[in-house]
Order: sequence, then C-alpha cells, then structure tokens
Amino acid sequence: MTSTAALDLPPFESIGEQIRKWAREQGDHAALVCDGTLYSYAEFDAMIDQCASALQRDGVVPEDVVAICAGASPWYAAVFLGALRAGAAVAPLSPASHPDSLAGMIGNAGARVLFLDEPVQRALDGAAHAPAVRCVRLDAQETTQAGTAPFTGLDAWLAPRGVAPREVRIEPQWAFNIIYSSGTTGMPKGIVQSHAMRFAYALRSVSRGYGPEAVTLISTPLYSNTTLVSFFPTFALGGTVVLMPKFDTKRYLELAQQHRATHTMLVPVQYQRLLAEPDFDRYDLSSFISKSCTSAPFNAALKADVVRRWPGSLTEFYGMTEGGASCELCADEFPAKLHTVGKPMPGHEMRMIDAAGEELPPGSIGEIVGRSPTMMTGYYRQPEKTAEAEWHDRDGQRFIRTGDIGRFDEEGFLVLMDRKKDMIISGGFNIYPSDLEQVLLGHPAVAEAAVVGVNSERWGETPVAFVTVRSGRDETAHAIADWANERLGKMQRLAEVVVVEALPRSAIGKVLKRELRDAFRPSSA
Repeated sequence: MTSTAALDLPPFESIGEQIRKWAREQGDHAALVCDGTLYSYAEFDAMIDQCASALQRDGVVPEDVVAICAGASPWYAAVFLGALRAGAAVAPLSPASHPDSLAGMIGNAGARVLFLDEPVQRALDGAAHAPAVRCVRLDAQETTQAGTAPFTGLDAWLAPRGVAPREVRIEPQWAFNIIYSSGTTGMPKGIVQSHAMRFAYALRSVSRGYGPEAVTLISTPLYSNTTLVSFFPTFALGGTVVLMPKFDTKRYLELAQQHRATHTMLVPVQYQRLLAEPDFDRYDLSSFISKSCTSAPFNAALKADVVRRWPGSLTEFYGMTEGGASCELCADEFPAKLHTVGKPMPGHEMRMIDAAGEELPPGSIGEIVGRSPTMMTGYYRQPEKTAEAEWHDRDGQRFIRTGDIGRFDEEGFLVLMDRKKDMIISGGFNIYPSDLEQVLLGHPAVAEAAVVGVNSERWGETPVAFVTVRSGRDETAHAIADWANERLGKMQRLAEVVVVEALPRSAIGKVLKRELRDAFRPSSA
C-alpha cells in the first residue's frame, strides 16, 4: 500500500540554523518554558552556543557522539541542541535503564562526554563496568567527586556567555541522534537517525499547524522518539515548548490552560489518565489545534472519548523509531475507522510479507514492512542486526521490517493484529492477543487488559490475561474469565485471568508483556 500524495522537500536546513534564524527574527519570542521560567529564542540560542563552544573546546568534532542521561530540563535541551550545532550526534539514554545496560549503551555509542544528574551517577556507581567517559552534571555547579567518579558541574563546564562556536556545515546524512531500543530482549540497539530524517519530520509538521504561534506541551521523556517528533519541529518552526519534567494529570491540565497550548504528543495511557481526572471537563482546552498519539495500542473507545471531550484534531501515528513507513489516522475525520491506525503517510510505502519473507497479495495478513524518506541509517555498530531489520523487494528497494502483523482493509486503512513476537501459537493456531484484549475491554469492570502466551504441555502455548478492575467493581478473576470465554472462539479461550493493581509499563506507556509472562505462576485453585 502506497500513499498517492507527493512529497516535495525544500533544501535541507539543520535545526541549529533554524533556531539561529528564529533568534534573529523573533528574539523575544518564547522558545522554552519550564517550571515557570521563560527562555526567549535569543536566550535559548545563546545557551546552545555556550554548550557547542564548550564541546568544541573539549575536542568534540563533527560526527563524534555525546550522551545525555538525566531528567528533562532546559539545560538538557540546550546541551542536546549544542551538540548538534557542533556537528556531534546525541545518544539520549533512559535514566530508568539497568546500570549495566546503561554502561553498555554508553560504551556502544563511544560517547566522548556524558551529561547526567545525581540519580544516574549513583546508578552508574553500581555498574559492573562503569564507562570511562567524562561526566558533566546538569544538576550541579562545581567540579567535585561523587561516589567513585569525579564530575564537572554545569556552570564550571559551560563556555562563557557570548562566545560563538566555530561554524560547522551540517551534512544531511550525518547522524542526528542514536535512539536506543528498550532492550527487553537483550542489549538495546542504537537506532541511528540522520539530520535529513529529522528535517523531514519537521516539514511534515507544518500541515498540522506547527509554526511561530504553536505552543507544544511536552510531558513525555526527552530520550524518547515519541517526544522528539514534536519537540524538535516546534523549535525548527519557531514555536514554544512548555516542558513538564514529570507528568501529572492535574498539573498538565493547569499548564495547558495557562499557556493556551495548541499541540501535544501523548501516549494512550496518558490520555486515559487525563480523561479520568474528575475535573477534566472544567479546564479550558479550547486553544488546542492538534493532539497526537503514538508508541502503544490506542483503544478505539478511548479515541472516541478524546474526540468527543477534547477540542482540536486527534491524530494517531503508527510507525517505528527505526523509521520505514508510517500511518496516520485523523480520528475526528474517520470515526468509523477508530479500530485502525489509518493510511500510509505521503511518500510512504507498506507491503505485507510471510514468514519466509515472500511478498503477499493485497488484503493478506502478514508482517508489515515499509519504506519512506524517514528511515534509520541502521543500528549503530551492529551491521548484523541492521541486516536482520531490513527486507528488500525484487527490485532491490530497501524496507524496514516492523515485527507487527496486520492487514489493509478494503479502503486502505491498516488494521494491526499484533506484534509478531507476541502472537500466540496454540495447537497450531495463530492467536492474536489484541483480539482477546478487545473482548476483555468490553467487560464493564475491566479498565485495562494485556494478554500473553505462556507455556502449555498440551497446546504449546496458551493465552493468559492480566487485567485491572475499575474502581468500585468487585468482579473476580474467574467471573471475568468465564464472561470472556463465552465470547471467544474455542481456540482463543483464556486459560486464566489474573487481576493486578496495575500493568507494568515503560516510561512512554508501553505494557511490558515480558514482565507479565515471566512473573506468571498458574493458579492452584
């Protein structure tokens, strides 16, 4: 399936050049707001220059790598952009990573400098092999010792204000960032995204109303690609970022109303929690132009509730950090297609392949592969893993494998079945957990549901559901299982339902099904 819309890209311009332009043209305009402090474009541009100059002073050259692992803050943003202005790539790392995994990512990236905060420094002290890299603390001023490693405080490290960095001509193919995968199935892989890819992301945001009048409320972590696809386009197009270091439903709504937010990117669990806030409908959210969602399955009923209760358009994006092809669903325009993730975006092409890698005819269920201008260069220093992620058609065109199973309906909308690795094979039959989860969510007592396959001597695998129960309801796990199994096909029936207080999730809201699978113990009842 290919989008018929043309993708006409203007000449490449780096984000450093774009911010510099806005600092000249609208220096007093708000670039960033965080914890009540406003940073104008002129001020923010000067902060970026301080960081770029300090990195160049310390010997960082174009195409080196700089790592950041800390909580969101204005200086986190300035360091990220300063490294880019100096020509370096940035590896933004999750502070929630296991210390050994974190050390491994820093080593894989070959980071010249690591920017961190106190909690991350303490975590690295517990790593089996702490990386030998210069550390700069974003939450400290002076140079001192902490734990087993010395660090430089931010104030002591920064170049003097007003010192201009040496100009670097950024090439479109250079690495912009290295985004590390979650690592739930081994050491995380570094996904290399180029400046050209980020430039394309910014350009496509124009159609969704990004520009100098945009106010983007950011509440997801800055190490996540989910965040960056709205974070950088806001700056590139002259808008204002309102940065929330930590998500809180009430505070989010207060900031949205106070700053007259126009744009936001949230994950499904955040939409769920916001709409469950008792005072949600009392806040004035009429300023919103565009709301977006990605990263995890977005329940059709929840999409409908967002469209009904929250002004502005709602767009769901389906795609991967690795790039390839992406789909978009304008939920308010296609209320009958909320069970899908939309159609391929302009310039994006998707196909279906079988387990042997053979292309399937239209309408078939298969693994989704895609290609577009927004494709990763590859996995950093892992050519074998890069090759595993690619598929080539008979003409030699390169596609990225998604690992997702789906099909296109008769109108060209993509229906996701499940992750290939999450598909359950029971007695030789394919069972898609998402089908079972949708049935469970139809139970009036079930708030959330996740289905995983567990080992079975008789069937090979069998489905088990983990659910959370709505407040005030007291249905038992057995009752929920009986209700669901009455509505499921014979080969889909649940072996067990487990009621939990909360589903384990990553920082961007993905349910960690491996944790559920590993923790499951059959009921003795």
